[in-house]
Amino acid sequence: MRLICLIFSLLFTAPTYANEYHRAAVDRAPKKIPDRIVITWSEDPTTTASVTWRTDTSITQAEGQIAEANASANFTTGARNETARTEKWKRNRLAAHFHSVTFKDLKPNTLYAYRVGSGDIWSSWYQFRTASAEPDAFTFIYLGDAQNNLLSLWARTIRAAVLDAPHADFIIHAGDLVDYPNKDSDWHEWFESGNWIHAKIPSIPTPGNNEYSNYQDVSKRRLSVLWRPQFTLPENGPEGFTETTYYTDYQGARIISLNSNERHKEQVPWLEQVLKNNPNKWTFVTFHHPIFSAGGRANKDQREAWKPIFDKYAVDMVLQGHNHTYARGNNIGSGATVRDTTKGTVYVVSVSGPKQYRLKKDPWVTRGGENTQLYQIITVSGDTLHYRAMTAVGELYDAFDLVKQMGRPNKLIDRVPQSPERRTKNTLKKKNKDDKVY
Repeated sequence: MRLICLIFSLLFTAPTYANEYHRAAVDRAPKKIPDRIVITWSEDPTTTASVTWRTDTSITQAEGQIAEANASANFTTGARNETARTEKWKRNRLAAHFHSVTFKDLKPNTLYAYRVGSGDIWSSWYQFRTASAEPDAFTFIYLGDAQNNLLSLWARTIRAAVLDAPHADFIIHAGDLVDYPNKDSDWHEWFESGNWIHAKIPSIPTPGNNEYSNYQDVSKRRLSVLWRPQFTLPENGPEGFTETTYYTDYQGARIISLNSNERHKEQVPWLEQVLKNNPNKWTFVTFHHPIFSAGGRANKDQREAWKPIFDKYAVDMVLQGHNHTYARGNNIGSGATVRDTTKGTVYVVSVSGPKQYRLKKDPWVTRGGENTQLYQIITVSGDTLHYRAMTAVGELYDAFDLVKQMGRPNKLIDRVPQSPERRTKNTLKKKNKDDKVY
């Protein structure tokens, strides 16, 4: 009888490990084998690449191996080793070693394969291509807030984006990668959701308010204790903003990350110099809190500090997050009195995760949306930029072309699809009591 009861119990009682989402939230301790492998740029993308990963504390020395990739499996015979820098990390009962290596003296526009590990414990080989030394065409993915239910619901967005643009050259993450800055299980889900994507396609992350602890108290506000151990980023920013404010040049474009979480005015002198001495044709700026709000969350001090600089140096696009809605448009330049929707810096606010707020459609917005997970694909080719905003199920939601005009402002050609804007009233089946959409 006891045996029969046990059989019925096993058949009809859901085990705690059956759900991948819940299992991942608990199973986050490091092991000997490398995990959380992420490729970034800390120096010149034409000749270098940086990789960061995690192991348990028994791995005290680690390495990266790299070789030019080809179709034969014996490409590995040409691999060279690079000794990794190892950083000890401990918080509460969780301890880990974070390792990082910067591969140098690489050839431009060349396909490489790398792996990381030590002894006889190694990761898979991952392939990536160095940047061209010429201003060749390129494509990148831009993602707004991931933040919540990462493995359960955000994973589909980043995976759909890469299926849409499998040869994307890099991914911009516009802040709020996670919900709790120092909660290791959140970071576990972010890395697990992207998995090999993070190891293959270079990331350009900028921090959001959810990458800071004690955010409401400026005197106690601190960047996540996992941010710098996990990402190897350029250290070319202003003092006090290490690996949060920085820039990278890629094939005729300058990509700038600003830290919108603190001390906006202190970043202005650096920003002005980076834009003034910019030899590139295209300029993109990314940060978390939007210059113009799409959800009633205005950031006046930030706008007053940064927008005049964007106007002065004709920044092409500003890529943002925070509002958990979608909005795309532009705004009149400094001193102008009439808004011209075909000219000027293009501002975008987007969200890739499931947390959604109401959209407040201000006059600057050309195309808006809510209750929609999105990714953006941006392709730059010569004097033309092609932009597509896609839903997580692969539907075109917004599009435009941006064309350079010698000595004149960019020309914007709208290609908005005929589909109506997605709003709560035409997409939501059930409304939560807090009037937020999930």
